[in-house]
Amino acid sequence: MKVEETAIPGVLRIEQELQPNPDGWFKENFHREKLAELGMDVVQHNVAYFETAGIVRGIHAEPWDKYLSPSSGRVFVAIVDLRSGDGFGQVETFELGTSDALYVPRDVGNSFCTLTPHTTYNFLVNEHWSPERTAVDLFDPELAIAWPLEQLKYTERDAGNPSLAELRRQRA
Repeated sequence: MKVEETAIPGVLRIEQELQPNPDGWFKENFHREKLAELGMDVVQHNVAYFETAGIVRGIHAEPWDKYLSPSSGRVFVAIVDLRSGDGFGQVETFELGTSDALYVPRDVGNSFCTLTPHTTYNFLVNEHWSPERTAVDLFDPELAIAWPLEQLKYTERDAGNPSLAELRRQRA
């Protein structure tokens, strides 16, 4: 596992080793000791399957750390720092395949867009799910996220998320 820091403090990009075999490949997606070294004690593993490309979810910042990795397909990921401080609103984007993962600390927003059909995305978290979250508009011009596909499918709930400016006012 190769770990590198990103421009957003606490967000780590992780390159996992894929072991090719005659049938495809194998990867060690979860290893307690390795994740503990990153400061994460996993309590829940969630898996989401997406049949088509262009499905977008987020931008959500939850009160738990996340370890994100596709086990099939590819995703475009946009990370937004929603923690109070100088980095508030900073955006960084990544494209993740099956050998990639991201560690995203609590209160940092994450969103993704499936780039390929039949994408399976893993979410390991260090707290059990709750409805608490901070959310921001996927298409907020201030964030200027360059979503990679023209045809996007998103939930009504995500379409109604506040802008970064609204969130800033709510916190003032």
